[in-house]
Amino acid sequence: MQSDFSKGRIWKNIINQAIPLMIAQLIQILYNVVDRIYIGHLPVIGGNALTGIGLVFPITTLIAAFTNLFSTGGVPLFSMARGAKDEKKAENILGQVVSLLLITSVIIMVLCYVFKKPVLFLFGASNETYVYANEYLKIYLLGTVFSMISTGLNGFINAQGYPRKGMLTVLLGAIINLILDPIFIYGFHMGVQGAAIATVISQACSFIWVINFFYGKDTLYRIKHDNLRLNVKSVLSITSLGISGFVMQGTNCLVQIVCNKMLFMYGGDMYVGIMTVINSIREILSVPGSTLGSGAQPVLGYNYGAKEYERVRKAIRFTAAIAFVYMLIAWLAVIIFPKQILSIFTTDSSMIKAGENALKIYFFGFFFMAFQFVGQSTFTALGCAKRAVFFSIFRKVIIVVPLTILLPMAGLGVEGVFIAEPISNAVGGLASFTTMYFTLYKKLPE
Repeated sequence: MQSDFSKGRIWKNIINQAIPLMIAQLIQILYNVVDRIYIGHLPVIGGNALTGIGLVFPITTLIAAFTNLFSTGGVPLFSMARGAKDEKKAENILGQVVSLLLITSVIIMVLCYVFKKPVLFLFGASNETYVYANEYLKIYLLGTVFSMISTGLNGFINAQGYPRKGMLTVLLGAIINLILDPIFIYGFHMGVQGAAIATVISQACSFIWVINFFYGKDTLYRIKHDNLRLNVKSVLSITSLGISGFVMQGTNCLVQIVCNKMLFMYGGDMYVGIMTVINSIREILSVPGSTLGSGAQPVLGYNYGAKEYERVRKAIRFTAAIAFVYMLIAWLAVIIFPKQILSIFTTDSSMIKAGENALKIYFFGFFFMAFQFVGQSTFTALGCAKRAVFFSIFRKVIIVVPLTILLPMAGLGVEGVFIAEPISNAVGGLASFTTMYFTLYKKLPE
């Protein structure tokens, strides 16, 4: 695999990074989505159990947010150090991220155990759905360390020019999860708890694979004891750049909490379950668009560090064009086949009927997200942390959250919750991309 991104065709470098990353992230999503599919098809309790899993979303998103804080902050710095041929700095960044992921994962796990009951009711649980949410969460939290380290370090594997090995990290865990899910859920009759056990075991396997890579012979950079000792300057550099990734996931957590509360108030448990399904569909369909941006980041960062500015511009143009075309096709698929897509997750006819309209509304104008992905990934890759953070906050906190609260109160009911998303996609996506184009793309030296 070519690891010098200043050579070769720029589009090929991006695709070589993006495709294995895309497969890896799609497989990563299977950790949770497969759980939801199996749980949604449980007889009698499927609807409430699926809603219970949806209530855990904000916590799993919070774990992903802290993972992103250190991973998306460390990987661009790692790539730029490699481009500048500063091998010692690159290895130090890797070690700092390992320590940050380990310490944070333990803190999150402990806090979530202590406060899980009041938190789940805050997120919109009812007495019926709390039972299933609690059963899943108390086991899922045991895999926090495994999840954060394996996911957080995968970006460093990709940035070395080994995206296929990064893909195998997730593939290993996902295959184990796919095998164990039906065994624990149906074979051992453990239901929701079985799904959580299967997930934790699969995450542990991915963790072992990642650690083995960084202590093996293939890696160009090793995890060394001296680099694990946290340095204030390095931590600040990593977190300041990674804050955009953290804010993107953190604001997702906030939106999920607000959506669940409003849907419970105006529609009840069933609509919280519908949003669980819609979020699952969005996660899957967003992956190719987001991974194009993520795959372009090490290429952009490397070429920027090597002062190959025309290659940076070509990379931005290519990523924007491909992402837009894909997101447009994905949107059309949802509009044409809503019932078939929903049926993958549940056999509840009332949930499918109500979910069809909600799905069409939520995904309207989905293609605008391509602009958000490209703008965000470019800002992050080239070290423009403040702008990346602003547009993360702008789309979710300034647009989605107020609309999610106000539109249902204005008489739109549950539909108002779903309408907030397409409005934010259009306004936030165009604002992010336009700003990136005029303040960064046009300002790059010849």
